[in-house]
Amino acid sequence: MSLPTTTIIDRLAVEVHPDEAAMGNAAAESAAAVINSALAERGAARVVIATGNSQYAFTDALVGQDIDWSRVTVFHMDEYVGIDADHPASFQRWIRERIEALLNPARVEYIRGRGDAAAEADRYEALLREAPLDLVCMGIGENGHLAFNEPHQADFDDQRWVRIITLTDESRRQQVGEGHFPDFDSVPATAISLTVPALLAATKVQICAPESRKADAVHATLTAPISNACPATVLRRTPHATLFLEPASAAKLDFVP
Repeated sequence: MSLPTTTIIDRLAVEVHPDEAAMGNAAAESAAAVINSALAERGAARVVIATGNSQYAFTDALVGQDIDWSRVTVFHMDEYVGIDADHPASFQRWIRERIEALLNPARVEYIRGRGDAAAEADRYEALLREAPLDLVCMGIGENGHLAFNEPHQADFDDQRWVRIITLTDESRRQQVGEGHFPDFDSVPATAISLTVPALLAATKVQICAPESRKADAVHATLTAPISNACPATVLRRTPHATLFLEPASAAKLDFVP
């Protein structure tokens, strides 16, 4: 059987593409269809976009899509507490350089890492709740987290849409491994993050999880019991979600040839 391979695991659509570029293109085309549908129906769209190395293929391909970004508002999904917007590892900076500068959306709403974190969580939640979210584009962490909703901490029924999260050691090590910080102690211990209910509230949810370092997390997402031991397992009860993979990240899945 040749790639792409598509299947449904519980209620989650899964697509495995021939390589990371093909995965990114497929995800970008899907995102464009959702955004353009919202623009046609309401004249505006509201999109949440993840940051991180695993999103490069997707955001690179998104630049080439035919979308009227002048009618799109962009949110991101997490930021370290206490970090400056110009810090090399800042998610604000990532969005500014890879989304705002290249796509020129109508508005980008940033989570501010500096200042009163609790007040910022309240402020950002209010912005998110002002109108429906059309699309959430996210990844899966090496430990199965979604945004920074960590194993055994994530609340699938959280009443909050934004809250302060304590990062696990594994998540902090992942940030060092991706080259964002020089060492473990440099990684902030807390972050402001969208919660699981906020991430799944959009009309469409899509997840890009490439690279071999995500293979264990992807396998757990699709085979482990649905629980917050692996937060990403909640995707299997999300019929409006699609998981985009490539051979390295799908290497431990039985249904992939």
